[in-house]
Amino acid sequence: MTAQTKKRGAMENGDGGVGLGLAAFIANNEDVGPIVRHAFESGKPEALLHSLQNIVKMKEVEIEEICRLHYEEFILAVDELRGVLVDADELKGTLSDENLRLQEVASSLLLKLDELLEIYSVNSNVGEALATLKICLQVTSLCKVCNRDIADAKLLSALKTLELIEKDYLQNIPLKLLKKVIHKQVPMVKLYIEKKICSEFNEWLVYIRGTAKEIGQVAIDQTSLTRQKDEGMCARQREAEESSRVGFDVNAYTLDLEHMAEEAMLEFDLAPVYRAHHIHIGLGLGEKFREYYYNNRLMQLNLDLQISTSQSFVESYQPFLAQVAGFFIIEDRVLRTADGLLSESQVDTMLETAISKVTLILEEQFSLIDAANHLLLIKGYVSLFGATLKKYGYRSMSLVEILDKTRDKYLELLLSDCRKKLNYVFSKDSYERIVIKKENEYDTNIAAFQLEPVDGVPNLPYVAPFSSSVPNACRIVRSFIEELVRYLSHSGSTNIYDVVKSYLDKFLIETLNDGFLNLIHGGSLEFPQVVQIAGNIAILEQSCDMFLWHAARLCGVPRCLLEKPHSGLTARAVLKASHNAAYNGLITLVNSKIDEFMLQLTSINWTLEEAPEHANDYMNEVIIYLHEVVSSGQQIVPRDALFKVVSGALSHISDSITTVLLSDRVKRFNANAVASIDIDLKVLEGFADDTYKMTGFSDLRKETSFRDCLAEIRQLINLLLSNQPESFVNPVTREQNYGALDHKKVAIICDKFKDAPDSLFGSLSSRATVQSARKKSLDVLKRRLKDFS
Repeated sequence: MTAQTKKRGAMENGDGGVGLGLAAFIANNEDVGPIVRHAFESGKPEALLHSLQNIVKMKEVEIEEICRLHYEEFILAVDELRGVLVDADELKGTLSDENLRLQEVASSLLLKLDELLEIYSVNSNVGEALATLKICLQVTSLCKVCNRDIADAKLLSALKTLELIEKDYLQNIPLKLLKKVIHKQVPMVKLYIEKKICSEFNEWLVYIRGTAKEIGQVAIDQTSLTRQKDEGMCARQREAEESSRVGFDVNAYTLDLEHMAEEAMLEFDLAPVYRAHHIHIGLGLGEKFREYYYNNRLMQLNLDLQISTSQSFVESYQPFLAQVAGFFIIEDRVLRTADGLLSESQVDTMLETAISKVTLILEEQFSLIDAANHLLLIKGYVSLFGATLKKYGYRSMSLVEILDKTRDKYLELLLSDCRKKLNYVFSKDSYERIVIKKENEYDTNIAAFQLEPVDGVPNLPYVAPFSSSVPNACRIVRSFIEELVRYLSHSGSTNIYDVVKSYLDKFLIETLNDGFLNLIHGGSLEFPQVVQIAGNIAILEQSCDMFLWHAARLCGVPRCLLEKPHSGLTARAVLKASHNAAYNGLITLVNSKIDEFMLQLTSINWTLEEAPEHANDYMNEVIIYLHEVVSSGQQIVPRDALFKVVSGALSHISDSITTVLLSDRVKRFNANAVASIDIDLKVLEGFADDTYKMTGFSDLRKETSFRDCLAEIRQLINLLLSNQPESFVNPVTREQNYGALDHKKVAIICDKFKDAPDSLFGSLSSRATVQSARKKSLDVLKRRLKDFS
């Protein structure tokens, strides 16, 4: 149905507008509800119904038209189909024939295709097998390499191989059995590697503990050598400075290549530690190994800090401190090179433990030591031990403090040892001037201590003005200085010279000087020995400057500072006072010896019947002894001091005779006894005059001579032998002739003076007349003295 037909039918129905709209809605498959609602609302449902009927009719017409049109086409299509069927039958026959021929031709090819497909399947299976075998072969090859590395102790390489197997192959192994075996063996191999490396590390712990002592000893020796080089350099610098004060010394500034060798590097094997650390890190046990290392080393340190009980500390302190030093040298190397195996806090903890323990041991052992040289040796080694630790970055302040605490004890022990040495020297000295017969003896006993100002060696044999105790004492003093400086050096004190000087003063005063005083006042020495001691003191007094210079040189103090006022030793003045005390001791000694001789005076016959012709024996002995005093004293004792000794001896003799006459031991004496004393006195006066003139004492221009020392006894004897003893009461006469006499003493002695009784014909002799007149004068004197008193 065409559009025109539709239009005409609608117009024929008289309602073309509604019909067209409705037709358009139906054609477009739109909702016709609005149109139906409108028709009913407008009251025209009939028109709507009519339009729908027309539309139905129109559709029927269109259906008929379509059927007619398609039927014709169907007939035509059937005709064409019949033609096609004929062609298809022909084609089918052709295809059947071709198929038969194709089957006949392709049957052989199909057989070959089946064979090819089978080959393709086999090839795929073989490829998969080869891939599987390749993976398994690689895994087994790596396992073999791992086993070989383990057998060759290449544990780190074996561990890397295991890591490679686990990371790249273990999850990709196609064979479940092989995968299961390898999965089971890998932890076992790792456990074996861990045990193996721990065993090697434990062996290293044993090795390194045995090596630590040698390492520490070498390090301490290097520190000692460095210290010696530094001290030698300082000494050469001081010598250069001293030389520059006088003139330029070319040799003082030469480069000493001999001391420029570099310090040898300490060698010890840490490879087992590095290997064990890396392997444990590879095993994932790094923290466990670090803890294991620290605990074992701390345990070894505690063992090292136990001192030997089978040896004394003096014998074991060096190995003990060397072991501790070696331990921390090793730990320093481990800290710096072992990639975090140790932390600084752990090393500090071990150091605090060690220093605390060492300090306690030193305090205990120092309290038990009773020898200064032992304390010095230990202190020196402890100082080197501390310096060695400091060189490797460790601090040990408590060691310095404990060393400072031992200073007083060391000085006490040193003074005691030197006192014993001096006492031994004094006891073995004969106090005779030493005779130098060889040049080397002169160098070691005199030149070495500058005891003689003479340059060069004098003619040998040479008689020194001192005894053997002087050079020996100088050796002891120098040894005291050197050991004291050695002890105080490297102890943290900035100025040890003042300390050394004060203790040197103390040593010279309390030990050397007191030793001389004990000898002088001991009363066991003879006059020549005391004379020699006085000479020795004078020599040592002059040597005080040499002692002080030696101490200053060792302490690095320029010599120019010693030239300042009040820079000397107090001991010099003390020794000078002891020198004077020695001379006073000579006077006491001589007087004491004279007293021994004068004891014979009380045993002589004081009532002789005849006047003797010679001096008494005691006086002869006194004269001989005084000659010895003068001859031995002239060589050493200054003339002024010797004058005091001799004059004191003569005065003592005069006093001794007077004292005997005054004592109760002499009840009575006569003129013959006085004549005997007069002879003794004349002999003594002769000695006094000869000695005064011949020995040069007259050059001293003293106010009194030796004879003047006998004035009291001479005037007393002259009074007793005088024909007019009563002249003593005459002031003028007494002043001129008896000025040294005391009237009380004269009165006592005169009371004891009784002239001898008259013999049978005594009254007929002229001597009796003289004696009678003298007796009367003496009686007058006695009465006058009684009246005077």
